[in-house]
Amino acid sequence: MVPSEENQLVPKEVESAAEEPRVLCIIQDTTNSKTVNERVTLNVPASTPLKKLFEDVASKVGYVNGTFDLVWGNGDNVTDMTPIDQNSDKTILDAGFEPGKKNFLHLTDKDGEQPHIMQEESGTTEDSTQDRFIGPLPREGSVGCTNDYVSQSYSYSSVLSKSETGYVGLVNQAMTCYLNSLLQTLFMTPEFRNALYRWEFEESEEDPVTSIPYQLQRLFVLLQTSKKRAIETTDVTRSFGWDSSEAWQQHDVQELCRVMFDALEQKWKQTEQADLINQLYQGKLKDYVRCLECGYEGWRIDTYLDIPLVIRPYGSNQAFASVEEALHAFIQPEILDGPNQYFCERCKKKCDARKGLRFLHFPYLLTLQLKRFDFDYTTMHRIKLNDRMTFPEELDMSIFIDVEDEKSPQTESCTDSGAENEGSCHSDQMSNDFSNDDGVDEGICLESNSAAERIAKVGSEKNSLLYELFSVMVHSGSAAGGHYYACIKSFSDDQWYSFNDQHVSKITQEDIKKTYGGSSGSRGYYSSAFASSTNAYMLIYRLKDPARNAKFLESHEYPEHIKQLVQKERELEEQEKRQREIERNTCKIKLFCMHPTKQIMMENKLEVHKDRTLKEAVGIAFKLMDLEEAVPLDCCRLVKYDEFHDYLERSYEGEEDTPMGLLLGGVKSTYMFDLLLETRRPDQIFQCYKPGEVMVKVHVVDLKTESVAPPISVRAYLNQTVSEFKQLISKATHLPAETMRVVLERCYNDLRLLNVSSKTLKTEGFFRSNKVFIESSDSSDRHVAYTDSHLWKLLDRHANTIRLYVSLPEQSPGSQFRRSIYQKPSGDSGNLDEACERVKGPAGNMKSVEAILEESTEKLKSLSLQQQQQEGDNGDSSKSTEASDFENIESPSNEIDSSASAENRELENQIQISDPENLQSEERSDSDVNNDRSTSSVDSDILSSSHSSDTLCNVDNAQIPLANGLDSHSITSSRRSKANQGKKETWDTAEEDSGTDSEYDESGKSRGETQYMYFKSEPYTADEGSGEGQKWLMVHVDKRITLSAFKQQLEPFVGVPSSHFKVFRVYASNQEFESVRLTETLSSFSDDNKITIRLGRALKKGEYRVKVYQLLVNEPEPCKFLLDAVFAKGMTVRQSKEELLPQLREQCGLDLTIDRFRLRKKTWKNPGTVFLDYHIYEEDINISSNWEVFLEILDGVEKMKSMSQLAVLSRRWRPSEMKLDSFQEVVLESSSVEELKEKLSELSGIPLENIEFAKGRGTFPCDISVLEIHQDLDWNPKVSTLNVWPLYICDDGAVIFYRDKTEELMELTDEQRNELMKKESSRLQKTGHRVTYSPRKEKALKIYLDGAPNKDLTQD
Repeated sequence: MVPSEENQLVPKEVESAAEEPRVLCIIQDTTNSKTVNERVTLNVPASTPLKKLFEDVASKVGYVNGTFDLVWGNGDNVTDMTPIDQNSDKTILDAGFEPGKKNFLHLTDKDGEQPHIMQEESGTTEDSTQDRFIGPLPREGSVGCTNDYVSQSYSYSSVLSKSETGYVGLVNQAMTCYLNSLLQTLFMTPEFRNALYRWEFEESEEDPVTSIPYQLQRLFVLLQTSKKRAIETTDVTRSFGWDSSEAWQQHDVQELCRVMFDALEQKWKQTEQADLINQLYQGKLKDYVRCLECGYEGWRIDTYLDIPLVIRPYGSNQAFASVEEALHAFIQPEILDGPNQYFCERCKKKCDARKGLRFLHFPYLLTLQLKRFDFDYTTMHRIKLNDRMTFPEELDMSIFIDVEDEKSPQTESCTDSGAENEGSCHSDQMSNDFSNDDGVDEGICLESNSAAERIAKVGSEKNSLLYELFSVMVHSGSAAGGHYYACIKSFSDDQWYSFNDQHVSKITQEDIKKTYGGSSGSRGYYSSAFASSTNAYMLIYRLKDPARNAKFLESHEYPEHIKQLVQKERELEEQEKRQREIERNTCKIKLFCMHPTKQIMMENKLEVHKDRTLKEAVGIAFKLMDLEEAVPLDCCRLVKYDEFHDYLERSYEGEEDTPMGLLLGGVKSTYMFDLLLETRRPDQIFQCYKPGEVMVKVHVVDLKTESVAPPISVRAYLNQTVSEFKQLISKATHLPAETMRVVLERCYNDLRLLNVSSKTLKTEGFFRSNKVFIESSDSSDRHVAYTDSHLWKLLDRHANTIRLYVSLPEQSPGSQFRRSIYQKPSGDSGNLDEACERVKGPAGNMKSVEAILEESTEKLKSLSLQQQQQEGDNGDSSKSTEASDFENIESPSNEIDSSASAENRELENQIQISDPENLQSEERSDSDVNNDRSTSSVDSDILSSSHSSDTLCNVDNAQIPLANGLDSHSITSSRRSKANQGKKETWDTAEEDSGTDSEYDESGKSRGETQYMYFKSEPYTADEGSGEGQKWLMVHVDKRITLSAFKQQLEPFVGVPSSHFKVFRVYASNQEFESVRLTETLSSFSDDNKITIRLGRALKKGEYRVKVYQLLVNEPEPCKFLLDAVFAKGMTVRQSKEELLPQLREQCGLDLTIDRFRLRKKTWKNPGTVFLDYHIYEEDINISSNWEVFLEILDGVEKMKSMSQLAVLSRRWRPSEMKLDSFQEVVLESSSVEELKEKLSELSGIPLENIEFAKGRGTFPCDISVLEIHQDLDWNPKVSTLNVWPLYICDDGAVIFYRDKTEELMELTDEQRNELMKKESSRLQKTGHRVTYSPRKEKALKIYLDGAPNKDLTQD
């Protein structure tokens, strides 16, 4: 809590230290999951001893000093686990705390034991003025006070102990401060609380959940007996029929008071409390009209529950100085004269009259509402009036009952309008005239009454109308929002308290005076440039009458049902406390288990009391993982596990009887490790895992079959040498250590040969979990340089191969010509399956890979020649080299073992790179990670999914031939692929320099010619629902292949050259985006990504894909998408228009001629520069990938002929009709304002000297409300040219509004203005444009008596 500076009690001995630097300490409690996200913040002098700091922390968090440690922290990460010495006499400055900076500390367990909670009797006994506070709490993180405070979000207080005041606060659900203020006021009203306690709930007649009186009763009992600092109000709001969304709606406290009283009256019908609200809060007043000629008076009696007092009289800038002054103004009569004359029943004519209100009866509890919220009709905004208005502690209301000498009682007419039966009178109604506009008093009966009797009655009331203030409901904020809290005087000890949500503190009369408002009052938390302030909003007085003034019921005076309720709530609270204690002593940790039969990794959360033994915890985990039918209990054990690195840290041999609290290091909110429930077969024994060991997953590589075996787990020590490590592996794999080559994959695709036998594993870069490949054959490959060896190339390919699913296009009639060249020699059309079979190669009499490629090459050449002859364009001559990519595809002999038969060679393009190290370093730069923890996790997790290999390898766990699908981790969905999928993927867009998108360089030589990447494909049957006849390929490909080379590899399966189909990458939710950067690799793809192939011409060099939108300046939606087109560098605008014509006709149904439309620049939704026919793309017009352009249909001949001209869009504003005309284009020869006015004058017929114009604001079409345009725009700027401030009109497409300055603005009635405001608001919201005045739509405050809002849908 933040004490206001005026209220602080500063000890004399520290007054001289006012200028001493202060240290901000932010402490996070890591001992409990409920508090780990909370912070306690202390702002203490730099000379504070460490011992005192610990005492302050203990006091704030409610722990016994000496039962916890403080360690340094850096935000959320602990950097030094050494506890701070709490017995040291050092100052915090000497201990390393820095003034002016945030010093982060973590509160931790001491010696593995949780901190002890401070008992109630050991609570704070300091002077309560330290926590004295008036006003709402500060924003989280604010540091502006000179005393310690606990941030508002801190939750210790609400859990541990009651406020030292003895009162209990209420938790703010979100924005329910207004409710909390009213509930506390009702609770502190003895008459209301006692009456509520006397009401007895009958459970047989009503559901307790929906009973408002019962839930209020429960809440009051908890407020009186709870040991918590604050309690929830959710049960009360649930009885109102509110859902959780209501917690986010802020309402007016006076409105809530009315609605709640109405609901209680309905619930209390036919009970003893039926008339309670009226007895306590209801008063009566007379609304009268008296004829000034004959003295005839018509009047009626109305009831009220509160009196609304105007802060500032209508039309005045001066506020009333006090509540008394406002009350006098409330009953001040007004004279009805002139056009407002009153029709007198006696005179039978309209006469001057006096109209006003008189108080007849004041209630026992007097409620005054200070009407601080108003509406400013000049700005059309809600405002809050923060003017100062004083109010007395004792208010004498006798002066406000008017005893008038009634001279003609026989001429008086009276009525009781029945308002008492109709309900209370609302404040808005009370401030208006009660008679209708026609001057006829409906329902007024002529009945004489004895004035003497009335005067006698009123006179007796005047003697006892002294009221004392006991509740001030305060609002801090503006009309847009704020915070409510209540200042309430206890009738038990006459002490004032601040009830600010969950915080209750003592305050003084001086604090009450700060709520008067105005500049002298405390401006509060929301103080800002918007003149927000803190001031009283509702005042509640109680009549000083010893005969009626009640005291709160003592516990022995409670009715029997309340005693039972008190006992029930105490038991529930004790039960909750016990449950919290159990929670505080329960270890919650992640639990994993590899199911012994299903071979899937299961995950759950293990919750075990800290005193349970390890053996008991194993039984709990066994049941939690549902292993009863899979494995016996004695074949299970718990081991310490790091799921992030897939690393078994240690096992717990001989510690079966050790408590879990000791094993896990205490009860913590989060643990830096997990537990694994390990299982074994009955004939196996568990391996001992010692701390300090590292886990190594060993993959055996067979060069002859080019296969990589599933991993074998081996545990080693970091201080072992490579030589010792080879011996260890030799024992596990039964392979000779002498010829063994060990390759460590340190991080993704970083393959390091361990060839220095004396180096330790730590030196070589081993970490907690590691992945190695070993090869032990005595082949000549051992003597080749590692980066040139068959082993390196095999592992490199293994690490970079991904699996993709490619959807091929269906056969279409338009593509028959192109596909015909891929037919078999017999003339039959080749199909996908046959093509794949030909690619497979090894079976039967099928053609070899080389034969297929030669055939494809020849056919591609013939196609190129056909196209060359048909087109005859020099620019396309480079197409003849398309086949060159296929001429050199062969398998280099040094890359395949000589024993491998030619029939077993697959269609693959081996890597031929002059400098393979460059490729390696290049590839690594894409996938490097910053630290060992994360790098190891990537690779170890790939290996950790070894269980999935069971579904891919043979039953006897034989090695997986690489040619038949690589190893399980490169083609299955590993954590690495999931991580890649989780990243924000970059959509493929064309390069800004489209030359880099071409598959061919300037010389026409294919770029992919010198590099060959692994590519293997086979037919794949997709899931149901993917479309009938849809052909799929499953492709294994080296992801370092470029998109250009990848497309060329797909040519035999698509049936057309790569330049005639497009590649679309399929993202989440089946969104497809075209991949067009041909020089980019597939490195952004991951396993199991999907690709769709669509027929269509791909971009050539110098071409750009362009989106064409139609500009419709006078339509509600001026921007309409038409089609995608392709524009080329060097093309003129006219040529692009010629190419667009047939597409517009076919795709959009627009039959245009080339001179009937123009193209122009598009910036967001704004039309810009008009492109002239002779403009050339990339010379006169900058063009880029995914460019957007407007197409505008012309009404007549194109007026834009030169770049020196300027085209603006003009729109006439007609103030006399309150409407805007349609847009009309004006073409100017210069930027002269005079020329603009002349053109507007010609266009509209307005005389030149009467033309006024203004530039539109915002995005086209610069919509603005007709209620604002006349005064909000900068009309007739004092400039001579358009290209200077404040206009800055330098390009086509600017919006100009103009008007006739002699045209008068239409006079609107309030009704017309409101109707027009609704229409304009609706229009502007539909077009998505700004509405200047858009008051927040507040949800109507309702209390549903049956607890079901959906049953009352008709009453909105």
